[in-house]
Order: sequence, then C-alpha cells, then structure tokens
Amino acid sequence: MKRWQFWLGLAVSVVFLFFALRGLNLEEVWIDLRSANYLWLIPSVAVYFLAVLVRTWRWDYLLRPLKRIPVRRLFPVVVIGYMGNNIFPWRIGEVLRAYVLKRNEQVSISSSLATVVVERIFDGLVMLLFVFVALPTAPFLSEALRFTVVVGSLIFLGALLVFLFLAARPATAAHLYNPLIDHLIPHRFRDKLRGFIERFMVGLAALRDFKHVIMIFFTSVLIWLLETVKYWFVMHAFGLELSFFTLMLMNGVVNLATTLPAAPGYIGTFDASGIWVLEAFGVVKARATAYTVVLHVALWLPITLLGFYYMIREGLRWGDLSQASHLRETETTTT
Repeated sequence: MKRWQFWLGLAVSVVFLFFALRGLNLEEVWIDLRSANYLWLIPSVAVYFLAVLVRTWRWDYLLRPLKRIPVRRLFPVVVIGYMGNNIFPWRIGEVLRAYVLKRNEQVSISSSLATVVVERIFDGLVMLLFVFVALPTAPFLSEALRFTVVVGSLIFLGALLVFLFLAARPATAAHLYNPLIDHLIPHRFRDKLRGFIERFMVGLAALRDFKHVIMIFFTSVLIWLLETVKYWFVMHAFGLELSFFTLMLMNGVVNLATTLPAAPGYIGTFDASGIWVLEAFGVVKARATAYTVVLHVALWLPITLLGFYYMIREGLRWGDLSQASHLRETETTTT
C-alpha cells in the first residue's frame, strides 16, 4: 500500500468523523448503548452470513465459464476477501480473494479480478436502485442526493454496458484497444499489457450468457435485501420504528459512501452517512449514532473473525497479504 493512499483514506475518514461527532452528546450515546437489547444481534448476524452465502453463489455464476468450483470451496475464499477489506484500506481484500483463488484453484488473477469488478458494478446498480425506490418516502431529502442518484445510475449503467460489449464482442474490443496500445505504450510493455487485458476479458465470459446476467442481478438484489433485513434486526435492538424502505435508503447511501477511500473498516464514511440518513427521518442524533456504531460493528466483527479462522486454516501468513497486493502487477509481467 502506497503511503499517499493510506493518508488520503485516513483524511477522508477524519472528515466524515468530524461531521458525525459534531454536536454529539456522548453521554446520551452511552445511555442508548447500555439500554439496547443485544439479543437482536443474533438473528442479524445469522442473516448477514446468509447474505455472504448468496454472494458466494453469485461469484460461482461469474466464475463458471472459467472453472466450476463448488460453493463450499468458494465460501472461505469470499470470507477471507471480506476480512481483507475490513482490515486494509482501498479494498485490498478483493486482490486477496483473487490471490487465494489462484493459490487454491489455479484461476488467473486477472480473470478473477474481472469477475470482482462485475460484482461491484452490479452492487452499485442495486444500491442506487434501493435509493431510487426509497426516495418517494423521503420527499424532504435534498435535490443534491437525487441528482447524485441519477448521475451515479448513469455511471454504473454505462460501465455495465461497456462490460457487456467487451464480453459479447472480444474481437471488436481487441481491434479498438490494440491500436491504442501500439501508439501509446512503450514497446517493452505492450505484450505484457495485452496479456493482462486478454486474461481480464476471459473473466467477463459470464456476461455473454443472458441467463447468467439475470441470475447475477437477481442474486445481487437478494444479497442487499438480506443485508437490509440485518439493519431491521439491529433497529429493534434500539426500539426504533423505521420502515423497511427507510432502511433500504440507509443501506444504499451507506454502501455508496463506503466506495470512497477511507481508513480500514470504512471508518467514518459508513458512520457519518448512516447517522445523516437516520437524522433526516427524525431519529435523535445520539440514538442514531448508537444504532449506526453497533450496526457497523455487527457487520465488521463476525466476518472478520471468521476470515481470520479461514486464513489460519488455509495456511496463509501475513506475508501472503503483502504478496497479494503485488500480485496483479506480477501477473502483468508474464505473458
């Protein structure tokens, strides 16, 4: 991890935390934390791991053109990846996931990363869909948020269309990017870059099958509905009465905010955006903060602990995490 990336993420987190903590009565937050019914966290954790299982099912669909891998073997890889996202900045866990898949199943890093990028595009589209569906229940929200939803939808939809084109017309895509490589890239790097792009294109093969695209979209919606159910369970721990649409909106806004660079664990970006949505719906800031902090911990801690367990079981060492961060570069140097 380059030093400037770490400091940029830390700076973003500090800014978001400043807005989250400004004017906050910490004594009232502590009272809400002490009075919460934490038994509700048990079903919330259970439904979250069900969502992780569906994530694994979705990845299976994306990987099928490359290699058919049983979900039971993919699940630990997914969990290790999310553990990496939680303890390292800039979603290094995605590269770690590709590294473990390469190590265990001999799937190309570049191709694996392509499937991860497709996942993120579908996640972004579903998050924006959630916000769009829930916006009519919150007419008091700013026009800036509505404008952001429209712009974001166009960006993610445009990215999906580009990937669908690349998957459906690889030869045409090659005719487009090869001249650019020949004119813009130094000769000694051309073959290496072509090899990386070709392996990346292989990872988009699932998008050539319309049934697979539908299943990827369906599982993406199911994943985020299940995660919203987790929000609903944790809500009951604090005696809040919010509609499911409100929680969908919070889920969408929070997860779009966590796409910004931040400190490990999405500190600040998750919390400030969640508190802001709850305050907009009339929740007192102290209770909104207590709920958001507990929700954040309930999302972060269980899968991180399970990721450490799978990491030990797989025989991975901390040096492997460092190696994973350089693996994409390493693979581009081989043809």
